[in-house]
Amino acid sequence: MVADLLLTAESSRTPVGSVTGRWPDFDLAAAYRTQDVGMKRRTARGERVVGVKLGLTSPAKQRQMQVDTPSVAWLTDAMELPPATVVPRSRLIHPRAEPEIVFVLGEELAGPGVTAARAMHAVSAVLGGIEIIDSRYSGFRFTLPDVIADNNSSSRYVTGSVQVNPDGFDLALEGCLLEVDGQVVDSATGAAVLGNPAHALAFAANQLAERGHALQPGWVVLTGGLTEAVPLAPGSHIAAHFSHLGSVVIKAD
Repeated sequence: MVADLLLTAESSRTPVGSVTGRWPDFDLAAAYRTQDVGMKRRTARGERVVGVKLGLTSPAKQRQMQVDTPSVAWLTDAMELPPATVVPRSRLIHPRAEPEIVFVLGEELAGPGVTAARAMHAVSAVLGGIEIIDSRYSGFRFTLPDVIADNNSSSRYVTGSVQVNPDGFDLALEGCLLEVDGQVVDSATGAAVLGNPAHALAFAANQLAERGHALQPGWVVLTGGLTEAVPLAPGSHIAAHFSHLGSVVIKAD
């Protein structure tokens, strides 16, 4: 029921009140079950799972959304946009954009007990990216169970064209400048993501194992926003400039 409520809110562009506001006993276990049901609905209508996304992995994001624990959600091919794309803002509710460090997996990664070092052995390439998030909740207000049920506010994402071999690459020191309409509005390094994005990947593998899933070869992993998410205003240009991962640029319609 909750999964259908949120999918309907997404398709109709009509935000709803929080799930926990209606059902106070709705907990993390129920939220992840709801997320998985929602993904089954997506695949039944023709979408294909292509990876996962981490949410709430940086102190900035946790402060912004008033939560204190990371979360994991699904990515499908319908969420992927080509580079230098125009984001279909008119199809979304209240989108925001955030820069991310992105992994591509070269082999299966299955928990439990995955460490950051083990996780990085499964990575074939590191890229820069921008994720467009779009909560289905009114005012972008939610609890942790709410956002997990809503598939971590998934919407769209774009990855850059520069691929870096993970061997010897210092993820924690990788810098990023976030630019909106030609003005730098924020900056961060990879250390903003749980100290190192490798920890986010390990968290994803271990959390998915609790649900009977494993990360698959070829999957994309968005490790979480490096900065606070910025509103995607009509006609705006947003760019993420990375130290070694090139630049990723999007424009809103």
